Amino acid sequence: MARKYWIEVVMADHEGLEAAFANAPDILTTPELAERLNMTVQGVQKWLKDGVLPGYKVGRTWFVTKHDLLATFQAGANRGASGEVAVDVSEESES
Repeated sequence: MARKYWIEVVMADHEGLEAAFANAPDILTTPELAERLNMTVQGVQKWLKDGVLPGYKVGRTWFVTKHDLLATFQAGANRGASGEVAVDVSEESES
């Protein structure tokens, strides 16, 4: 599933997003997140490596906090350590 699709879903319905993650643990692994986003584990890992999703890598394992994930989706952009926007959906062109 493409990133653009998820960004549109998230921007359209924040309450639906919160409901989708209501029963999620506070810290998600990539397989747990992939299942909830209907994505492959490799796709989630790529988003984490590219900075699209906020996450923490311990050894070879990525973790995502539910709080950071929801905040990123609700903001519509991912801000890196520098504070600069990594993904700006307002300027994303239609394909």
